[in-house]
Amino acid sequence: MLFVLLTGYLGRFTAVDGQKMINNSYNSRQELLLSRNYRGSIYAQGGEILAETVVDAGQNETREYPYGNLFSHIVGYSTQGRMGVEDLANYYLINTDISLSSKVANDMAGLKNPGDNVYTTLDVELQKIADDQLGLNRGAIVVTEVKTGKVLAMVSHPNFDPNEISQIWDTLLHDTESSVLVNRATQGLYPPGSTFKIVTALEYIRQNPDDYSEYSFQCPGYFKSGDSRINCFHGTSHGQLDFESSFAKSCNASFANIGLSLDREKFRKTLDELLFDSSLPIPLNYGESRVESDDGMTDSEMMQTAIGQGKTQMTPMHLNLITCAIANGGVLMKPYVIERVESAEGNLVKSFRPQTYGRLMSETEAGILVEMMKAVVEKGTATRLSGHGYTAAGKTGSAEYNDTKGDSHAWFTGFAPAEDPEVCVTIIVEGAGNGGDYAVPMARRIFDGYFRED
Repeated sequence: MLFVLLTGYLGRFTAVDGQKMINNSYNSRQELLLSRNYRGSIYAQGGEILAETVVDAGQNETREYPYGNLFSHIVGYSTQGRMGVEDLANYYLINTDISLSSKVANDMAGLKNPGDNVYTTLDVELQKIADDQLGLNRGAIVVTEVKTGKVLAMVSHPNFDPNEISQIWDTLLHDTESSVLVNRATQGLYPPGSTFKIVTALEYIRQNPDDYSEYSFQCPGYFKSGDSRINCFHGTSHGQLDFESSFAKSCNASFANIGLSLDREKFRKTLDELLFDSSLPIPLNYGESRVESDDGMTDSEMMQTAIGQGKTQMTPMHLNLITCAIANGGVLMKPYVIERVESAEGNLVKSFRPQTYGRLMSETEAGILVEMMKAVVEKGTATRLSGHGYTAAGKTGSAEYNDTKGDSHAWFTGFAPAEDPEVCVTIIVEGAGNGGDYAVPMARRIFDGYFRED
């Protein structure tokens, strides 16, 4: 019985954890494989080479990245450790599935075997557009396919040239200010600001399913509870508001009022269901989003939480997941970046299909949020997205991050077409200010690129 159990365990370990075992930096088998095989290539979905190993006449190997800085974080590097797809697909890249006859021929000629090639979901043109939009700004952009979970583009600034990683490694390690090696899209934790009102709105709908649409609030530009006060952005007085217009105009005062009306235990349950303070179903290294919400919170803390401020921290990728779930009728698809693996001879080794993670909200709740996010574009803070050859829906945010008045990150998250969502875009621009002024125009150009609008 012990031998049977041991055999079963080893079989399971090989099938389930084999890749983890091979990828472990302490596993000397990697060295053995690389002594026989050279690293395979990484391709974009259009067939463009994103990373390849160039072998000269003397059999010297050089890992080259034709697009330089453009894919630095998502494709990554394979020297001085590994990052991005180079890490995620390491098992395939260092193994080879060419024919036995080819292996014998290479062995007799004293040549290494080519590793398997990895084809990603990344779109070079969308990556270029996203990178151009961020420009010299620090921040991140994530572009995903709503119905499949494919990652089409992922940009993080500041970036680096992976072709020079060995030469600049020490400089990057000692750069404590810009955190160049941090993939801000998946690891950057930021106050989400008004984009978090998506979550607060969802909870209000859940706790008031029959009369949420009857909500009414008179906004004088601020909201007070005891000694605590929440101001609307730039002190704007929004006047008479209902639930949808509170969301569309991103009224802080109204959402502080909504936040105080919520049952905090139920709110915590919703936060858990939306994957706050827990693991995310993404294959890349990521930061864990955090929200404080419990019965011990003061009213002041709850007001801050309701508008995405206070101690709330969130990654752009997590916000993108929630936005995708809304666009997909409440169902979240697992994001993925590897489409398939082929041998150097072009034979299929493994393909990856869209996978459902689960339902984050009901179809009815998602439908209500879609209509509210459409209102943001049609008559709210993201009107710069209206009037194009496609419809869009989204939410802007201006997240304060220090005690200096006016200092805020610019956020946008949304999808298009609004009536049948295909693509989701999430943007943060560090220290840029108003999301509607800075992040929304960036989103428009990315949507234009996706739909090939001039």
